[in-house]
Amino acid sequence: MEKLHLPILIEIDEDGLYIVSCPLFKGCHSWGQTIDEAMENIREVIEMCLEETEMGSLNTFVGFRDLEVIQDAKASCD
Repeated sequence: MEKLHLPILIEIDEDGLYIVSCPLFKGCHSWGQTIDEAMENIREVIEMCLEETEMGSLNTFVGFRDLEVIQDAKASCD
């Protein structure tokens, strides 16, 4: 059995829930009320993804970059 080290993106939403995702798998995300709960939940999702995915077809994680944008006070994403 091979041990994998996977990147996990952790965010917190407006309700205080932790949203986690693994960018190597399309649609691989979960959530939890704590980081530990969210990480355990994403582990289960990743295990399901691994059963369904060939290792050669995974997305290649490159990294995260910061992007500076100017927000127009009138603009909205709603």
